[in-house]
Order: sequence, then C-alpha cells, then structure tokens
Amino acid sequence: MATINFLYRSTKETGNLTLRLLFSINGKGLSIYGNTKISISKENWNLINKPKSKRKDISIINLKTEIESKTTELQNHVLSAFEKTNPTDVNKEWLINQIDLYYNPPIEDDETKDIPKDLINYIDYYLEYRKHELKETSVKKINVIKHKLERLQKERKKVILIKDVNENFKKEFENYLKKNNYSQNTLQREFVFIKGFCKHAQFLGLEVSKQLNLLNFKREKVDKIYLSFDDLKKIENIEKGKLTESHENVKDWLIISCYIGQRISDFMTFNKDMIKNIDGHETIEFTQKKTKKEMAVPLHKKVLEILKKRDGNFPYPISDQKYNDYIKEVCQIAELNEVVKGKLLQEMENNDGEFRKVENYYPKWQLVTSHIGRRSFATNFYGTIPTTYLIYVTGHSTEREFLNYIGKSNTDLVKGVVNYFK
Repeated sequence: MATINFLYRSTKETGNLTLRLLFSINGKGLSIYGNTKISISKENWNLINKPKSKRKDISIINLKTEIESKTTELQNHVLSAFEKTNPTDVNKEWLINQIDLYYNPPIEDDETKDIPKDLINYIDYYLEYRKHELKETSVKKINVIKHKLERLQKERKKVILIKDVNENFKKEFENYLKKNNYSQNTLQREFVFIKGFCKHAQFLGLEVSKQLNLLNFKREKVDKIYLSFDDLKKIENIEKGKLTESHENVKDWLIISCYIGQRISDFMTFNKDMIKNIDGHETIEFTQKKTKKEMAVPLHKKVLEILKKRDGNFPYPISDQKYNDYIKEVCQIAELNEVVKGKLLQEMENNDGEFRKVENYYPKWQLVTSHIGRRSFATNFYGTIPTTYLIYVTGHSTEREFLNYIGKSNTDLVKGVVNYFK
C-alpha cells in the first residue's frame, strides 16, 4: 500500500510542489520525492491549506479546487504505476520517470495503437508479422522462450512491458533462469532473442528502454565433444555380428557424417541421384535446408567405400530421434568409454517433466548426438584443409563463427602460425 502527499519545499516565493511517495518493504517505511510542474506561491499554498472555515476568499477557494484537480490526477497516475511495479524496483529514478511520463506521455499514433506493448503478446505479433520469413525451428525456439516468459510473468505478478526490458529486467530474467537450473549459454542465447523482439518493436515505432543496446550476457566456454580419427577407426572396426542391421545402417551414416560435415537435416536426404562427377571426382550436390545455400561437396574416400559396399546407395534414412538413440548404442559397442566433460539431458528433481543439461564427466558414447558428425569433420580437418574450404563445406558464415564452433581461440591461431614458421 502506498500513499502520496504534496509539499511546498521551494526556497523561493513561488515554486513547484514536491510529490512525496510513502510505502513500505518488509515493514520498513520508505519515502521518495519528485518535483512536479504544479506551480504555486508559498503564500497561496498556506492559504489553501487553512481549515475550510477560514477560506472565505472566493479566489482562494477556486485556486484550491484547481490545485486539488492537478494533484489528484498526478497522484492517481503514480499510484496506478506503483500497483503494477515490484516495490523493490521503486526508487527516486522510478518516481521521476513516472512524473515525466505523466507530463510527457508517449505519442500513440495510428500506426502503433494496435501493436501490443507487452512482451509476451508482442511475441505472438512478431511471429505473425514474420510468418513468411521464420523457419519452423526458429518458431519453436521463440515459443519456448515465450513460455518461459509466461511463467516468469505469472511468478512476478506484473506484466512485462517492452519499454521495461532494462537492466532490472535483465537481472530478474537471469535470476529466474538460474533458479530453474538453466545454463549460462541458454540464458545468453534467449536474451538475444528478447532483445531482438524489442528492437523489432522499436523499428515499428514502440518505446524501448534507453538501456536496451547495452544489455548483454557473456557466453560460457564449453567443451566441444567430437569423434577423433582414432574413435572413427574403432567404430569402423566393430566386429561383425555385434551390430544389428539397424545399427550397421546407423554406423555408416555416422561415418559419412564425420567425413562430409553436414547437418542431419541434409545428409539424411542424400541419395545416389545427387552425386555428380566433377573433374573426375564424385561430388554430391544439394541445397542446405537451414541456410538455403547451394552446395557441392567432394566425397571423401571413406564415404565412397561405404557407397561401394552398398552398390552406390546411401544408407536408408531414419528419424532424427532413432538416429540419436542408435549412434549412442553404436559408440558404446565400439567402446568409446573415455570419460570426458560434457552436458547430458537429465530430468530435474521435484520437477515432473522438466529436463536440463547437467554438466559432469561421462563416457564419451553417452554424449554423442546427431550433431557430432559436423563438428568432428570441422575439428579433425582443421589445420589440414584450409579454413576457407572448411567454412564452405560446413556452411558457417564467418571464420570467427567457425572457430568458435570447434572451440579454437586466438592462442590456437598463433600456435598454427608458429608451426608454419618452423
């Protein structure tokens, strides 16, 4: 509960009234002050605050009515804003901002009046606005973020306005995700999306926080799991009879993926009709599903050996989920038991149906996923094949993005240059 009163604190004969906001947090009473634009002389302020029986001058009675009208409107504005705000976020800066909003309300023209001003409803608006541009995977990621924000908003009991995505909200979002065991990189990645929504709203004319561009989270460096050439030899040399037909099919896909450097959404669509002979070398031509890039990738001899074994055909396609399950089993049979640091999806305690990636030390086979082929290709051939060619094959946009992908730093680059100087 908050209350407001107005004071004359100017040292001049005529000045503006001061608004005093009184409220309490955990039983501790607080008072903050902000200047208004309600001007009055000290003499008249004293006269209108005399008991009613002593106010006989009609001009003073009319002045009191005018001042009360102004103070009541401003009071209602500030108290309404206070009800929508967490009291711990209320300070002098907040009060000054609310008074400023009262005197200078944002102009809502015809172009913006129908656009949602709160973040969650704006996300729906954003999805509709960009429905012909966004890929299905992007829509899924955005809806995951939206559902998190809905849970946060329910917990905070206050609507998240686009203009209030500021430093305080950044801390609130961070605390919520950390409390619910989300990783630093999930926090960083999803906050980039939230900033993107706000910048899109700003582009359409909505008000955003002046702090928006400065709000960032750092990424946490994580270990990059990949299959080394030694690991691949173990997989290739699994004894006959240890694998079912399904496992054998997946084993061949896994080896192909590690020598062709493509995402599962691409390599699982490969067929022999996509293979062309370019300058005497077998090359597969396709369009990357994610980037829409036209690709022509030479086939490594390991891939050609598998095709020869299968009468020129690729292994038969299976679902992403089955592939992820089976490659773990294949790598377990290949005894890839080296204990490495990584993150494994696990169900959270006391959170029915909630899963998080938990960092720990695990046998490598447990950490193998469909993405490991592309990263293994990039990592194994880094320093052997010129980076320009590797970037072309993997489809990364920049060298920096590629190096981050395989976990290389500036120090690694320096070492590489030194090796060329030897």
